[in-house]
Amino acid sequence: MQIIETKHLILRPFQEGDAADLFAYLRAPTARCFLSLKLADLAEAEIEVRRRALDEGCVAIYLKQTGQVIGDLFGGAGGEDEDETTSVGWNLNPQFGGQGYAFEAARALLDHLFRAKGFRRIYAYVEDHNKPSQRLCEKLGMRREGVFIEFVSFTNDDAGNPIYENTMQYAILRREWMSGASAIGQLLGMTGLAGTETSSSGT
Repeated sequence: MQIIETKHLILRPFQEGDAADLFAYLRAPTARCFLSLKLADLAEAEIEVRRRALDEGCVAIYLKQTGQVIGDLFGGAGGEDEDETTSVGWNLNPQFGGQGYAFEAARALLDHLFRAKGFRRIYAYVEDHNKPSQRLCEKLGMRREGVFIEFVSFTNDDAGNPIYENTMQYAILRREWMSGASAIGQLLGMTGLAGTETSSSGT
């Protein structure tokens, strides 16, 4: 993928040296949708980092100030059928929450997917209890298109029965983004680093 630099962040592929940073926020995921990604130890994190390095749709969020990976984004690995639609998502280390980094990273990713990758429509699924992600979608200009009742389960109750979550779908079209995001470069100080297409390392 193309490396993208914003005012505070660099969005890039995962690298083997990112294992400790990934483990820091996946040792105890705070969002239920990421419970299946929970890592038991650093060895598992090293394996997961190598897997993500090969996945074009996985993006590490690197904080320039501290030299740490503080979260990740996903989306844009390929369009769905012929309608040029893709889903996106994000997972930020809670230690770095409340500082605008999730918005800065997600907005840069959406801009890249619309402008450079040519997607026509981008959507995100958000569980109804995940208020921070709902606010982020709205701040990005995405509209809530509907609610899927008992759409997915991430956990079980004490009897072992699945607990189903209601899930909201947010979306935005390329033409909507282009009409509302003309000042993105000024807002984020974003620079696409030309000529920095990277190849993922092997396992």
